[in-house]
Amino acid sequence: MGAGHAHRLYRHADSPVHALPPHCKIVAVFAFVLVVVSTPREAVWAFGLYAVLVAAVAATARIPAGLLLRRMLIEVPFVLFAVLMPFVAQGERTEVLGLSLSVSGLWGAWNVLAKGTLGVAASVILASTTELRELLLGLQRLKLPALLVQIASFMIRYGDVVTDELRRMSVARRSRGFEARGVRHWGVLAKTAGALFIRSYERGERVHLAMVSRGYTGSMPVIDEVVATRTQWARAAVLPAVALAVCVIGWTL
Repeated sequence: MGAGHAHRLYRHADSPVHALPPHCKIVAVFAFVLVVVSTPREAVWAFGLYAVLVAAVAATARIPAGLLLRRMLIEVPFVLFAVLMPFVAQGERTEVLGLSLSVSGLWGAWNVLAKGTLGVAASVILASTTELRELLLGLQRLKLPALLVQIASFMIRYGDVVTDELRRMSVARRSRGFEARGVRHWGVLAKTAGALFIRSYERGERVHLAMVSRGYTGSMPVIDEVVATRTQWARAAVLPAVALAVCVIGWTL
């Protein structure tokens, strides 16, 4: 429980981005996303510059382009939604490759794709350079409500425990010759889900009683105090500051 919890998205490297305190990176990414969202969709060139900034940060963090692109596949459902917008949106129409598309739909699709992709890329970089435990410490440092931080902490720590329990139950079913092959097996799977819920609930009760017996009163002790110097804040502010300058130019042109 006291050990760090490394997650699959984290990629260990010795880079200036990894060395920044977690709360500095969280604030920088949040500010960058706000700037990107505030940029007018007509300023196409601005989004190109944002992409260059994100690529520069990824290179500084020593994150391979292929790895970054693979992890960005999480936004595929939003891409599919954006692709449909020019076909279903109303208003003025235009011909593109023989297809009648909505002009407002095209702008809307571009807006979703550009801003969504940049936001996902920034989030992937944050997750790749910051361990989950450090993210929680950063949120705690930023004065996020303590209850929310604790819920996130327990969710992360026991997510793997529940997953391992489900894996053991699956192995037990297969060892008895069970293979889910149709609707008739849904009852067994439903019973498995119910048993998993009961086991998880009971485990949660035991953990809570153990914490109370050790003096838990509703707040977790801060073991590692995360601090940041002015230099570190200045380094973290480079990305949102440059993006803000681009955004301002985009509004004035």
